[in-house]
Amino acid sequence: MTGISIRSANIDDAQKIADFHVRVWRHTYQDLAPAEAFAVLNEKYRGEKWKEKLSSNDASQIVLIAEIGRRMVGIGAAGGPSESIFGDRGEIKFLYVDPDFKRRGIGRQLLARLASHLREMNYQGAALSVVKGNDLAIAFYEALNGRQAGEYIDPGPVWRSKNVVFAWDDVASLVP
Repeated sequence: MTGISIRSANIDDAQKIADFHVRVWRHTYQDLAPAEAFAVLNEKYRGEKWKEKLSSNDASQIVLIAEIGRRMVGIGAAGGPSESIFGDRGEIKFLYVDPDFKRRGIGRQLLARLASHLREMNYQGAALSVVKGNDLAIAFYEALNGRQAGEYIDPGPVWRSKNVVFAWDDVASLVP
């Protein structure tokens, strides 16, 4: 799709990313997450977490924003693995696309850029987790030849979601 630009995020983007994250997260998990998660994981909470992430000096980390014009239509983040189940693969930590802009290649473009970054950081493989029941995301990763590599309970701050881990042993397979 033309008109999509992808750029690295900076600290000034933190609250805008948080607002987007909350809106898309609530849409995605409306039938999966408990009410408590919706109450706690709000714009203020997410804003603080994105400020922390964007002010980190962790060179393995990248946060990307996809835009059409001035409208944020996707976000993605990657870096070193946060859980042992990811092994020595780089982790795709976030990948969200505005529901109004799905099926336009935004998720694929973000994932490719995140994978390129992980390759530059010398990760041979990539992995991510998807909440069980998020069938659209699961189908997306399966279509990209991700293989299910296990399951775990996300230790998140409120919701201990059951997750499926998808892995690509060759991170280059995600880069066109």
